[in-house]
Amino acid sequence: MAETILEIRNLTTGFLSDQGMVKATDRVSLTLDKGQTLCVVGESGSGKSVTALSVVRLVDYAGGVIMDGQILFNGEDLAQKRQSEMLRIRGSLIAMIFQDPMSALNPVFTVGDQIAEVLQAHKHLNRKEAWHKSVEMLRLVGIPAPEIRAKQYPYEMSGGMCQRVVIAMALSCNPQLLIADEPTTALDVTVQAQILELLLQLKREFRMSMLLITHDMGVAAEVADRIAVMYAGTVVEEGTVEEIFGHPRHPYTMGLLRSIPGMDGNRGEELYTIKGAIPPISRLPSGCRFHSRCPYVMETCREKEPPLLETAAGHKAACWLSGTVGATQSATAAEDQQEREAVNGTGTEVGLP
Repeated sequence: MAETILEIRNLTTGFLSDQGMVKATDRVSLTLDKGQTLCVVGESGSGKSVTALSVVRLVDYAGGVIMDGQILFNGEDLAQKRQSEMLRIRGSLIAMIFQDPMSALNPVFTVGDQIAEVLQAHKHLNRKEAWHKSVEMLRLVGIPAPEIRAKQYPYEMSGGMCQRVVIAMALSCNPQLLIADEPTTALDVTVQAQILELLLQLKREFRMSMLLITHDMGVAAEVADRIAVMYAGTVVEEGTVEEIFGHPRHPYTMGLLRSIPGMDGNRGEELYTIKGAIPPISRLPSGCRFHSRCPYVMETCREKEPPLLETAAGHKAACWLSGTVGATQSATAAEDQQEREAVNGTGTEVGLP
């Protein structure tokens, strides 16, 4: 049995608005085992980042309130801890990489000083020891001439270089859990691949667990052990990479997978998109939150919200038709493949299914 490092139980996080308290996450439950990578995917506005910020209790500083639930880290409930206690945990036992590296770094301090500050606060090193460790961390994340780079300011570096600095800062205290909130969003494609490879390499080297937030299913397929799909503040499907990609059970997950372009760009075909838009958290629909965009919607879907239930070993979905939809999707995919093969036989170039 794998040992669990992080268990989120029925987490509900709210924000005070003109409409009153609105729930950005609603009864979110996730489990991450030691040494594993859990990817949380979904559109913008699904509650991914709020979930991550709730774990490290930074949501408190953004006007958020943990209304209900538990956040168990090594058995301790972080939701019940004071901010003074979280200061000891954040940066030391749990580290976080944010979306935009330029805004995550202080522009008036050198990058070496910013890494050294973390080491002095958590490892109680003197200034000289912390500086040498900062240089070593920059070297570890692949920054050339780290002795020189450590004396530079963030504006003197590229986005990819700044992201490496943020990674070096996050890993400087050898955390047990790394939370990466869309760490490649602000970077170009080639740098994205380098950063992902670096994260995987360092995860193995430091023997960490990782909670990765992303909207890119391709990234999730590359790095995850398990995937949780979020929609409108709640988890709608969870399972292994093989189960999610091979046997998706929720229509939203299927839509995300169908939206991935083929290797040749699906030339001659219109790129699939999920109709409609994610609802605002202040005006969530009754019943299933996805029903207004779902091609399989029934009357029950509009009236009652489906629970997140296990459909196979280690695979959960919140859909009234989880089994039927999966079978229908598989049959449709087979029919589409046969049609493509027939068209391809005439010499017409088509995309991959």
